[in-house]
Amino acid sequence: MRARRAALLAAVVVTSSLSLAVPAQAAPSSLNSGQSGGSCSLPTGESTVTVTSSGTARTALVYRPAATDRHQKPLPVFLTLHGSSSRASEQLGVSGIEQSADRHGFLAVAPQGTMTSGPGYQWNVPGVTAGSGPDDERFLTDLLDTLASTGCADTGQVLASGYSGGGRMVSQYACDHPDRVTAIAPVAGLRAGVPVTDGSGATVPDPGTCVPKRPVPVITFHGTADPVNPYEGGGEPYWGYGARTALAAWAKLDHCRRGPVTTPVSAHVDKVSYGACRAGTDVELYTVAGGGHTWPGSDIDFGPLGPVTQEIDATELAWRFLQDQSHTSTR
Repeated sequence: MRARRAALLAAVVVTSSLSLAVPAQAAPSSLNSGQSGGSCSLPTGESTVTVTSSGTARTALVYRPAATDRHQKPLPVFLTLHGSSSRASEQLGVSGIEQSADRHGFLAVAPQGTMTSGPGYQWNVPGVTAGSGPDDERFLTDLLDTLASTGCADTGQVLASGYSGGGRMVSQYACDHPDRVTAIAPVAGLRAGVPVTDGSGATVPDPGTCVPKRPVPVITFHGTADPVNPYEGGGEPYWGYGARTALAAWAKLDHCRRGPVTTPVSAHVDKVSYGACRAGTDVELYTVAGGGHTWPGSDIDFGPLGPVTQEIDATELAWRFLQDQSHTSTR
């Protein structure tokens, strides 16, 4: 577990996520998507990758651990998408992904949204984001292709994570492009399709909006006291159904034959899991009793969004999950 640093700044609730100030860093180097593959062409440390997607220049912050400079084989990719009203640089701090990349030797990638939301940006999640916006699913695909062209990224091992609105975005991306991800790891944002109202008045996932052509392993994290995306459902129209409902929907999509099984992990954390799923996939939810709209194990003070558990580390658990699924599931 990472040691808790001093809080960067108190978080504020804007739309569906947070905006945090992060310490100033040296300006990262830049890479354009025109570079070809071969040996890894990304510098070690943090850099900015630019990719043209749908005719627009888009960017992502990429962190390549220094230790990987000793070999040139492509690295697994750990995508982490920022929440609404936030940005890529803040998500690096929220997730602590660079420290985890140093430990495990993966390529950490924080894409940047472009739809303005409060002091930051949000993702254009198909079917739920109001107004017109960019094709962010196309952007994620183009970004993965660009990373592969650098010779640095193994796009056969891709973990797509995201916080809040970023978690909703990677959930829908997995629904629509399951061939581009090995597993997903949303934090406070798992979805299984667009929320709709059924005949009884309950909000449920629209099955027609999540029809992946292959099973997708899922690990997710959610606090029971989340004030933004409520654990039991409700809240804003884009949310609607709860975390357990989303988990059960993915278990059905993955044809899981066992579960749900609830296992205590620590004093305030339980794991809800489904097993015996098609292609060896697993579907897991870490429920944090009393947890807020926060990233488990983060060093950040999320302020009014609620407490952050230090009993588990979402980034580390997600990485372990990717390793397990890479060995057991098929693409």
